Amino acid sequence: MTQTTDTTNGPAAVFTGVVKTFGRAGRTVRALDGIDLTVRRGGTVALLGRNGAGKSTAISLLLGLNDPDAGSVQLLGRTPRGAVRAGLVGAMLQDGRPIPGVTVRELIAFVASTYPRPLPVAESAALAGVTEFADRRVDKLSGGQVQRVRFAVALAGDPGLVVLDEPTAALDVEARRALWDSMRAFTTRGNTLLFSTHHLEEADEHADRIVVLDRGRVVADGTGEEIRRAAGHPVVSVDLAGRPAGELESLPGVVGVEVRGGRASLRSEDSDATVTALAALGAVRGLRVAGATLEDAFLALTTPAGADGTARRDERSKEAV
Repeated sequence: MTQTTDTTNGPAAVFTGVVKTFGRAGRTVRALDGIDLTVRRGGTVALLGRNGAGKSTAISLLLGLNDPDAGSVQLLGRTPRGAVRAGLVGAMLQDGRPIPGVTVRELIAFVASTYPRPLPVAESAALAGVTEFADRRVDKLSGGQVQRVRFAVALAGDPGLVVLDEPTAALDVEARRALWDSMRAFTTRGNTLLFSTHHLEEADEHADRIVVLDRGRVVADGTGEEIRRAAGHPVVSVDLAGRPAGELESLPGVVGVEVRGGRASLRSEDSDATVTALAALGAVRGLRVAGATLEDAFLALTTPAGADGTARRDERSKEAV
């Protein structure tokens, strides 16, 4: 792949004190509330957050579709619009339908012709995994194939950074795997991929770095393992065997108890102390200790939709990440 991107060694993207507000006086929503974020070149970054957390707003600013009310956004050393015009940034957004009457190859070639130094059409097709159906009409493809075509189109300008908004939404397992194979091939060439997703397992599996947004702010930033370790408590689970669940709530380290089908799951800040206390009670039947999942950490870090600022949050976890 011939790189035609900005030749400096600076980061791929930089948000500095970014604020973006929508609405009218008295009914405004601060979608981004002073975001500071630097994305280095190379690798894969996942952007996570509940609906309304600010993910789509951040992406719209990255692509120059909106301007910040305060602060600044830079891509590859340029303004977002300048970087997009130069072909340094590609995008694959949620909205979009197959164009009828054109082949995959024709579509990629047309988009490539709009950039000053595009990637060769055959190379875009190969990198996105669409070569085998490049001469088929786009509107005759499966949903997974269309997504790969959209990825090929995002590569047409030979970008150093590609931004994807929910790239695998509504795809089956096989189609998701094929698309991720294509995206992984892109990053192995030293390029940067930033994607938003509601599939936490995808972020955990494919992202080198995960950034969690909540109420317009960055509340966690690190690898999946770092975020799990800092924000999610281990879970100690045991069979109740007729024992009342209430007596488990006061055990050392326990911060939450959930009972399902005669089995109790104890979320613990100190799993060793919790297990020791359970042993002293003789309540170790079916004992199992599991580390926190990314979903556990995500739920601990983010505010449910509609909740106000008084919702329970683990501030120590956010600071640790």
